[in-house]
Amino acid sequence: MPHQVPWKAVPQGVVIDVRLTPRGGRDAIEGVERGADGRSVLKARVRAAPSDGEANAALCRLIAEALRIAPRQVELASGAASRVKRIRVAGDAAALVAALGQWLKTG
Repeated sequence: MPHQVPWKAVPQGVVIDVRLTPRGGRDAIEGVERGADGRSVLKARVRAAPSDGEANAALCRLIAEALRIAPRQVELASGAASRVKRIRVAGDAAALVAALGQWLKTG
């Protein structure tokens, strides 16, 4: 693949690195960008404020909806108080990676 992707397959699913913009005016996945450290991250924005975990919960719902999976399959693995988060998605890793690959084509 010509560019690095912000996710990797793990046992029982995938892990996605996400840069979240809370209070972003809308809920959307906006593609992939390379951070200052050279790592790729998925860019996402949500309407929710970053208080009481609302933005993190909205991000998990957004990813579940985009992947057409149950919200219970998506959880915050790390970065609760950070803009860059790691999201764990449970399921068939090959199918999830294929679905995520579609985001690169459309994002």
